[in-house]
Amino acid sequence: MRVELDPALPLREQPERGHNRWHPDIPPVAWIEPGEELTLELRDSLDGQLTRESKHEDVLTTVPVSHVLTGPVGIHGAEPGDVLEIELLGYETDDFGWTAVLPGGGLVGDMVERPFLAKWQIDGKLARSDDLPGVAIPANVFAGVIGVAPSPALMEEALGRERALFEAGGEVRMPEAETAFPPLAAEGLRTMPPRENGGNLDVRDLVAGSTLLLSVHVPGALLSAGDLHFAQGDGEVSRFAIETNGVVTLRLGLRKAPARRPRFAWYVAPPRPARACFATTGVALDDEGGQGDLDLNLAARRALLEMLDHIEAERGLSREQALALASVAVELRISEAVNPPNPVVSALLPLDVFDD
Repeated sequence: MRVELDPALPLREQPERGHNRWHPDIPPVAWIEPGEELTLELRDSLDGQLTRESKHEDVLTTVPVSHVLTGPVGIHGAEPGDVLEIELLGYETDDFGWTAVLPGGGLVGDMVERPFLAKWQIDGKLARSDDLPGVAIPANVFAGVIGVAPSPALMEEALGRERALFEAGGEVRMPEAETAFPPLAAEGLRTMPPRENGGNLDVRDLVAGSTLLLSVHVPGALLSAGDLHFAQGDGEVSRFAIETNGVVTLRLGLRKAPARRPRFAWYVAPPRPARACFATTGVALDDEGGQGDLDLNLAARRALLEMLDHIEAERGLSREQALALASVAVELRISEAVNPPNPVVSALLPLDVFDD
């Protein structure tokens, strides 16, 4: 079965084919049997607002519709208490993609002074951009968002904890109707954070050949996907990968009432190819040199800033260019988290991303 989109229209103008909120009452666009293959046509995370003609400043005026998701698709026989087994069979992408850098966005967005947009030409194996000369990013295609509908109880639980964080001054997007589609989902969960139903996992290992396991929360499971990435670094540090349109093909299976179910997503993935890398590291110090307490966010920030300094010095790129490159290629790894007060986060830059 294939869920097709009208290529002439953004997905938000085809609400009978997709949505941009998680809500248990969104009706399925189709039903399939367990074991059947399913192909979903996907729009990029901003639903086509950034194009080959876009300028750097255009990233500041996009409408916050993300993430636009194709679906949901119901699976016959799926019931709460089951586990949905999602076998990812293959992907296809467009020949165009983009990566944005925004002031205030991502891990070091507070240090970004101006917007930047990298527009990529994709030939199937590599992505190149005139905005990042000398760089060629190998394909590592995956869907950033794959999830199932939350139950009413899970939706209320998530809204409650996120509302408490919002009221305490935390960074969280609450429901709003202005950009929501379809209209009945206006009070649904925003798609930015991943949750118990999966969603915006941004796990770069969910490539063809991997299997994702999600607990079923509503009858039919109601699976949706979107946010296709041609490539992404571990961390997606600018908040954007190489965002593109395309297709995912998967096979859905059911584990009926298993003894153990994932609270959050589980997955099995094929091995990553070996790649030579240059790496920086960071520990839990803040920007003024103050000591954190086993703070992985501070360690990641230190490692990333060291990497950005290295890319700028060695490759002659601007801070914004370096951050875009890091978001699509650099791999953040927890190297140790047991030596108080300093964990170590490593930032690895694969050397094969450079044409030379």
